[in-house]
Amino acid sequence: MGTFVEHYGTIWGAFLATLSLTIVSGLLSLAFGTVLAAFRVSPVGPLRTFGSLYVEIVRNTPLTLVFFFWVFVAPSLGFTFPELGFWPAVVALTTYTSAFMCEALRSGINSVGLGQAEAARSIGMTFGQTLASIVLPQAWRSAIPPLISVLIALTKNTSVAAGFAYAELVAISQRLMLRAPSDGLYIFFGIGAMYLLITIPLALLAKQLERKLVFAR
Repeated sequence: MGTFVEHYGTIWGAFLATLSLTIVSGLLSLAFGTVLAAFRVSPVGPLRTFGSLYVEIVRNTPLTLVFFFWVFVAPSLGFTFPELGFWPAVVALTTYTSAFMCEALRSGINSVGLGQAEAARSIGMTFGQTLASIVLPQAWRSAIPPLISVLIALTKNTSVAAGFAYAELVAISQRLMLRAPSDGLYIFFGIGAMYLLITIPLALLAKQLERKLVFAR
């Protein structure tokens, strides 16, 4: 217990590192996932093919392998990052999570009545206008709970960054356990509680939004 209290400042810094990794990767994944979802329902064949291939390949690739590519392979190909540790982790998590964001949002798009898109086309709206003005606003509402579930999974997936030179919660817990093995149990549960500080509010938010959406319908 003493080790956890003594190094609380370091642990809190690791918590903020995990939180920042979750927020930045989550926002980027949401943006890229929306683009992928638009590709997957696009009337343009090559875009649909690209979206489908990306989602299928990335979802079936281990996250550790995605990290390995961006940390070790990409720099050898000339792709460098302004800051080691944080930005490679952000890109790796965004690459991986955006595929799941895409599928969650695509399920929301599929829930929108086909007649609404047909009505929009009948008055001369393009695919892009229909998607942006009619389909996506409704799709977002129904997709919010699964999107938050993806964010919760993202929070837990940030632990993979511990093996790739980023000092987040798991990395710090490993260092502290090596220094004080006798306090390992306290460190373990303390670090677990800090993950819960992120995931439990997200889970409660998902339930609250889901109840509101059901009531609205």
